[in-house]
Order: sequence, then structure tokens, then C-alpha cells
Amino acid sequence: MASCIFFREPLITNIMWRNLILQAVYQLSVLLVLNFKGKSLLNLEHDDSSHANKVKNTLIFNAFVLCQIFNEFNARKPDEKNIFRGITKNHLFMGIVALTVVLQIIIVEFLGKFTSTVRLNWKHWIISVVIGFISNQLKVNILNITTLAETFFPFVTLVDINFTDFNILI
Repeated sequence: MASCIFFREPLITNIMWRNLILQAVYQLSVLLVLNFKGKSLLNLEHDDSSHANKVKNTLIFNAFVLCQIFNEFNARKPDEKNIFRGITKNHLFMGIVALTVVLQIIIVEFLGKFTSTVRLNWKHWIISVVIGFISNQLKVNILNITTLAETFFPFVTLVDINFTDFNILI
């Protein structure tokens, strides 16, 4: 019979929890704003209602996937500002990101009937990329705020909040 190994360190660190919560709040906010105010924000009010909904939903889907792609870079180095250091050395990671981007473009632009998406114009693609890029920059900004707060208030460590005390059983 195999013996059990108990790990004292959590599977998800406090820094990971911080990044997860930050991404969840951001993506949920973007989703809700686009879902309820997307037609007016995207200037789709004068389009056919059915087509406007499809464009809005496609943009939401595209932005969500691009947020995940940009978040992959954050997940590589969750506690560093320069998430791109050494990225070209990891060929597998670069291949996965490139394949994901290519598949997303194919899904949105060419597989509309299969995936219930419509083609996006270049403005909608730029909006999607900007939404994804902002999700990437959130971590950098929160790291700056954390560093600044810890500099002025050394007795308070914002990252040391205990989210969990789970023991992992393998």
C-alpha cells in the first residue's frame, strides 16, 4: 500500500489567490458591462437586433479568450513584474499561445455556423485585444501598489493574507 504524503504548503499560494480574485473581478465586470450595455458601447444600436446580439456575444467570447491568453503570461511568473523574461526559451509555451491565438482567429472568423459566432471588424478585434491586455496589466499595477504600500507601511504585508490552510493528500 502506498504511503500518503502531506504537503504543508498550499497548492494555490496567496499570490495566486490575489491574481485569481483580481482576474475574476475584472472579467466578471467586463462581462456584465458588455452584456448589458454592449450594444450602446459598441455602437450597435442601429443594427438589426439579432445581428447586434451576435456581434456583442462574439466580442464577449473573443475578449474572454484573449483575457485567458494574456493571463497565461501572468501565470508563468505570478510574483514578478517582468512576465516576459525568458519567454523565448520556453518553446512549448510559445507554441501553445500561438496555437491558441490562431485557433481563436479561425473560430471567430471562419467557423461562425459551427460556433455561433460572427466575423468581427478590426475595431472589435482591437477592443477585444485591449480588454485582454488590460487584464495582463492588472497584475503589474497591483504589484506596484503592494510594493508601495509595503514600503510606506512595513508592518503591513498585503500578500500574507491566509486564504487557505489546506493539507494536500496525495
